[in-house]
Amino acid sequence: MRKLILAFAFATAVFGQTGPTFDVASIKPAVPPGMPDRMSGKFRVGMNIDGARVDIGFMSLADLIRIAYRVKPYQITGPNWMSSERWDIQATLPDGASRDQVPEMLQALLVERFGLKVHRENKEHAVYALIVGKNGPKLKESEPDAHASASAGSNQVSVNRDDKGVVVTGGRAGNTRMSMGPGGTMHMEAAGMTMAQLTEMLSGFVDRPVVDMTDLKGNYQVAMDVSREDLVNVARRAGVMMTPGGLGGDPGKPPEETASDPSGSSIFEAIQQLGLKLDPRKAPLDIIVVDHLEKAPTEN
Repeated sequence: MRKLILAFAFATAVFGQTGPTFDVASIKPAVPPGMPDRMSGKFRVGMNIDGARVDIGFMSLADLIRIAYRVKPYQITGPNWMSSERWDIQATLPDGASRDQVPEMLQALLVERFGLKVHRENKEHAVYALIVGKNGPKLKESEPDAHASASAGSNQVSVNRDDKGVVVTGGRAGNTRMSMGPGGTMHMEAAGMTMAQLTEMLSGFVDRPVVDMTDLKGNYQVAMDVSREDLVNVARRAGVMMTPGGLGGDPGKPPEETASDPSGSSIFEAIQQLGLKLDPRKAPLDIIVVDHLEKAPTEN
């Protein structure tokens, strides 16, 4: 169960164009972390921008495309393998560039080094609308300093273990604690989460994209219990699978048009406990379609 919690944490810690580019960029295959590194917090996943330095750790091409085009995971469609292999990237911003330009620089890097070619589509898609339940929300606003502020593209997270479970620090939802509950469930508590962040997380659990239609603003404390089966599903959809040695890669699975039976998933019940509801609907979505992508980059 601890491995499943770690897999979920990593899954929970993107058009060709002319524009700004990195001064220097190094791309290397990411080495799966050993258990000591994961448990000590030495292993980090995501992107961090510190001055002119951009540090990207243990991210798949699907992750990088999502960041580069500022979209949600469900807005990208392409070959399944782009969610498997993971990469470490270290890059330097040119003089005068701002961190807000990093996604565009990442676009240029993917085009140059991975031969990325994409186009956009807008089509009606099966979704779940996150709405407020008939009795109103049962959410408590987070403390003013509980929410971890994250600027564009800066969302690197680290995972640490203490005597109460696993703590994910950094990222966009503040500190998140995960611990094993009764019956093989995982109890998760997020210190500060917006509805947009909640919908992004929920999209990993279910077989449709989740769209925020709550009209709730601000940051909220979110606590829920999730089944082992749902943890396996969210890890699989994110391209993170459990292997005998820990975390491994496996192709992700694009959203399907047909939803599985809601009664078979603990996440629907967990959302109801928050005074919210996942309502199946049809809605138009902007999609990034990957037309071409190389499995390995050209030389540094």
